[in-house]
Amino acid sequence: MEENTVYGLFKKTVSSYPKQSALIDSSQTFTYEQLESIVCEIAASLPQQKQRFGIILDHGYRQIASMLAVLKNASAYVPAEPFLPDRRIQYMFSESKVRYVLTQKKYRKRIEKMGFLPILIDELSFRLKIDDTLLTTENYALPLDLAYILYTSGSTGNPKGVMVTNSNICHYIRAFRHEFHPGLNDRMLQYSVCSFDIFTEEVFTTLCSGACLVIAPESIKDDIEELMKFVKKHQITEIDSFPYLFLKMNDLPEIPDCIRLLISGGDVIRESYIDKLVNDKDHPMIYNTYGPSETTVCASYFHIRPHTALSDGTYPIGHSVLDTQIELVNKDGQLCQIGEPGEILIYGDGVSAGYSGNRPKESLAFFMDHLNRKGYRSGDLGYWMEDGNLAFIGRKDEQVMIDGRRVEPQEVQNTISELDYIYQACVRAETDENNLPYLIAYVVFKDQIDKPLSKLRKDCALSLPDYMIPEFFIKMESLPLNINGKIDQTALPVVLKEGKSE
Repeated sequence: MEENTVYGLFKKTVSSYPKQSALIDSSQTFTYEQLESIVCEIAASLPQQKQRFGIILDHGYRQIASMLAVLKNASAYVPAEPFLPDRRIQYMFSESKVRYVLTQKKYRKRIEKMGFLPILIDELSFRLKIDDTLLTTENYALPLDLAYILYTSGSTGNPKGVMVTNSNICHYIRAFRHEFHPGLNDRMLQYSVCSFDIFTEEVFTTLCSGACLVIAPESIKDDIEELMKFVKKHQITEIDSFPYLFLKMNDLPEIPDCIRLLISGGDVIRESYIDKLVNDKDHPMIYNTYGPSETTVCASYFHIRPHTALSDGTYPIGHSVLDTQIELVNKDGQLCQIGEPGEILIYGDGVSAGYSGNRPKESLAFFMDHLNRKGYRSGDLGYWMEDGNLAFIGRKDEQVMIDGRRVEPQEVQNTISELDYIYQACVRAETDENNLPYLIAYVVFKDQIDKPLSKLRKDCALSLPDYMIPEFFIKMESLPLNINGKIDQTALPVVLKEGKSE
């Protein structure tokens, strides 16, 4: 049973490799048994089991230990980055029925103002010494118990929480091991924010395999040269990130030879992003991955090699991961033939428990088929290639990926439309010369109200994270309509990323 819970897998790893380095944060290195001691101390401070705990902590060992402590407590965590607007955090925590928030002193008043009870992790005195009285606390989690709720952009105007179980994560850990074979000599770079599911891949596949997790300081994340110095210093072997990081690495004269594996996810990777890396005779293994949060991190992998790019400059998304099945269906609901575009349906142990809260329309994406398989309708389009690999086409709807996160323009549009001085708004996505998406907001102010666009941008920041705030705001006298009375998207002016209109 324990091998089907995240904490059970972690505990097994601790028992097997107690003195092995588990986590490096700044100048501190923690062995597996030391990390377990911290986790147990945090878990002992939690009020009761089978709850949902919010987490607002700066990146570091406390954040990761807190997540493990919640899982040890047979509870689920709802991660939120400190930089998110209070309104968004309050919505996430309220909808997911969070009462307590694991945090640190500097966020205490902010959390209390939002109406939640803070548990101050930085007031605990971690002894890094095994306390047998804490270690005897059993792990009461069951495989189908929730592990976390991850909020993504939603078409209703509010983010939607994806409920992921212990069993879902354990499935993905097994799939990752099957494909990438992490070992005691591996070191994974912890680069992602905690509210994105690449974080799950970085943290739990590492700490449940005996490898070492190395946390990148915030100060160097945007400096590729400093980041690569950090990678070399700590002999990091695995990097899991968005395509844009690998684009920066591709422009360097060389990358550290300690890297054995690059995993790209969260957005489309193009041949031009990694052409030097792929064609270097000593290049690391490079993988393109695909999978919505609703199917727990990844549903498919593709091993990128020279000359494997498609004619449009992208790469296939490959084959389904272990214990996962992928089907494509056309508009008539029939299975697609080779080369025929269709919607990607995903089945298997990674399909999550659905959405938090009452979302009857969106929950229709989850279903049971005639074979009693749990499936998820991704809303993504793809086609089967002759060699059996899957190629990605795009979204059925208007959802786009910005900075590796899913954004539905409709959610941004709804947020802007709710402002009391906005008469009408339309938000749409465009792509720049590198094929990267950005948002444009077209707004009509109410009669006799003339607010500066800078005010509009600031008001958006109260409810939306930075990556969801439109790149451009355009003030309109009115929005053009087509003959059906709908906004005519083709008649709206396009603003290029470099600031020129056409």
